[in-house]
Amino acid sequence: MHHKSTGLLLAATLLLAASCREIDKFFDEAKPPKLTAKEFASGLTAPLGLAIDPKGQIWVTEAGTGTKSDGRVSVITPNGKVHPVITGFASAISPEGIAAGLNHLVYQEGILYILNGVDGKLYQADVTSFKPGDKPIPVAELASEDIARFVLDYKFEVDTEFSNIYNLTFGPDGALYIADAGANAIIRRSKTGQLSVFAAIPGISNPTAEGPPTIDGVPTGIVYDGEQFLVSTLTGFPFPAGKARIYGIDRAGNVSVYRDGLTSLVDITLGPDNRPLVLQIADFGPQGFAPRTGKIIRSTAEQSTVVLEGLNLPSDLERRGLKTYYVTSLADGKVLKVD
Repeated sequence: MHHKSTGLLLAATLLLAASCREIDKFFDEAKPPKLTAKEFASGLTAPLGLAIDPKGQIWVTEAGTGTKSDGRVSVITPNGKVHPVITGFASAISPEGIAAGLNHLVYQEGILYILNGVDGKLYQADVTSFKPGDKPIPVAELASEDIARFVLDYKFEVDTEFSNIYNLTFGPDGALYIADAGANAIIRRSKTGQLSVFAAIPGISNPTAEGPPTIDGVPTGIVYDGEQFLVSTLTGFPFPAGKARIYGIDRAGNVSVYRDGLTSLVDITLGPDNRPLVLQIADFGPQGFAPRTGKIIRSTAEQSTVVLEGLNLPSDLERRGLKTYYVTSLADGKVLKVD
């Protein structure tokens, strides 16, 4: 028995050491590796948010055309096939002229938690028994909560009088933390459904002669790294280069700058070393957001390093395993596999 236990301990130690070497190799501070992207799934209508379940299935929100209620949630099987799951979500054309509606989603224990920025609702869908190829579920059959009504009724110190519930994650207390890109705030939804304002994201001084004197700090992504929440920001118009930030928020809701000097961030995820990677949607110029200027950036508290560029209006970045990522392309209607 002693020899068997010693052998198991040795095997576990060697496995842990190998895993650590893989992480160290993958994220060499001096020379981090460049990633490559290839098409994984296509034919999607404005894909925006991703969530990966334990089976390796990818659940994706599609904002739709913006002309009718054709937003939907689909599931992509490991072979890249797309199957509609939930249909009939509200879709509209945003002031920027693009389709808007379904934003991000998260998967936990067979339940999808889905945000729609047009109607301001959080939807819940039990997909434990759903099989790819089953008849899609009408959105009218889902339970929903009006998060936007709470946000619009709340009196913020800096009140935009607007709500766009955009991204979400579960916190260490089991509550949902929702990044509202309209109100520039993080909303906490307790396990029993009670809502509160967890933190407000500050604006920054406008360094340009165009636009308002203060630019909104628009929260677009949120993760919990075991010690604090990390929040990516887009910044508002005129979307100046180098002014987007990652904020750290402790469990009491205190906000601090984790990393600055970034540009137009739309999502954040954690690497295998538990450090953040952020997604830049594009560079902003005279013609708006420039095609194929999106980037994946490894951004620690010490430095930021581009690990992939040339993405076409990406909006979500998710990791599976040690070195595989999936990223959406809003413009191309695709999900890319990155490794």
